[in-house]
Amino acid sequence: MELQVLVLRPIFFFFFVFVFLTILQQSSSARILTISKPDRHDYAASARWLVSQNSWGVLSTLSVDHKGAPFGNVVSFSDGLPEKGNGIPYFYLTTLDPTARNALKDQRASLAISESPLGTCTRDPMNPTCSKLTLTGKLLILEGGSEEAEVAKKALFTKHPEMMDWPKDHDFRFFKLEIIDIFLINWYGGAKPITVDEYLHAKS
Repeated sequence: MELQVLVLRPIFFFFFVFVFLTILQQSSSARILTISKPDRHDYAASARWLVSQNSWGVLSTLSVDHKGAPFGNVVSFSDGLPEKGNGIPYFYLTTLDPTARNALKDQRASLAISESPLGTCTRDPMNPTCSKLTLTGKLLILEGGSEEAEVAKKALFTKHPEMMDWPKDHDFRFFKLEIIDIFLINWYGGAKPITVDEYLHAKS
């Protein structure tokens, strides 16, 4: 009996360590939402909510290296300080990366984001009840030292503190997406009608 206890004790120990580490990992990766999800019938607020609460998305540009073929890249972004976002996505991109180089050649771009990373949707990301948003427009580089560049810097470095330590010799620049069109699906029935003006002036 004592031998069995001695054998089982290490097994139980490693089991509890495994469970503890699993829970710790899940809790550390969980998102903490600062604004609750809006009513789904308020399309503009729903779109703004997705942008303010997400921290990354897929930014697509037209490839210089592949004769204008679409090139999607996972990027971090921010639309402003917590609970003070303006709805305009800002990016901190290096010209060593194709996305920035593409934009400097052809400004046309789109940003696609999903509700799925936020943890508020348990369905498949393609399910219409799991909100998805695509912002199409122009990816513009911000003039260094300009007022908007400072806004972008504060927005990005607050949401993504790691960016402050990225290599200074990698030619990182601040960009913004000037929105021209908005494609939102947050329920059944296809894309929801929403203008850029409605989006930019939406209130939480």
